[in-house]
Amino acid sequence: MGLTRTGHSSQHLDAIAIFAGLPTATLAKIRNRCTWRRYEPGESIIEYSDSSNDVYFIATGVVRASIHSVDGKIVTFCDLRPSEMFGEIAAIDGGPRSTSIGAVTSCLIASMSAATFRELLRSEPALAQALLEYFARKVRNLTTRIYEFSALAVNNRIQSEVLRLASLVPRHGKTAHIDAAPTHAEIASRTSTHREAVTRELNRLSRLGIIEQQGRTLTVKDIDRLTALVHEVTGE
Repeated sequence: MGLTRTGHSSQHLDAIAIFAGLPTATLAKIRNRCTWRRYEPGESIIEYSDSSNDVYFIATGVVRASIHSVDGKIVTFCDLRPSEMFGEIAAIDGGPRSTSIGAVTSCLIASMSAATFRELLRSEPALAQALLEYFARKVRNLTTRIYEFSALAVNNRIQSEVLRLASLVPRHGKTAHIDAAPTHAEIASRTSTHREAVTRELNRLSRLGIIEQQGRTLTVKDIDRLTALVHEVTGE
């Protein structure tokens, strides 16, 4: 794991979603308060329930949020990609970490202390507004997930998860390529089912020509058709 205080890596902060639109002088102040680290695949970044409270900003790479239950089951919540952040909840309320975060790919990540983050929120109204909008999106996403768990059949939950994954990557016409895609077991964890059910549904979607699987790359070949399948059961 490499560590650097500042330098050429800090230019990546310009692409962090929550910093979009901030004045150049403010971005420069933020850069000077960040520490940069590189994490390799499988490396832990923060652990569930620990007392650390730094905030992290993803410049490159993919990380995964999850919790290990007492009996060893892994509950996977989501993958976070470049421009996203994590660790903000503990930084704001001072409580323990709500999930573990680990590197899925090689990652370059900036971090700042909770005290610095709170200071910036007080002094930069645009940043505070961006954080409020970020939390509003999170609440909407969680509401959707709760609805899916409560109302949708297993195959429909899997379809919704694949569509959600596709929405996080660039779209090329009707196609989206999801690199470092979650395994079938990880998708099962996210959709509250088992690996065999995920394999069956993904194979069915492959036969329909909607997706294609090659190693850890999951290609959604017809996003419009997948969207129609999800819309049919959710009405959204």
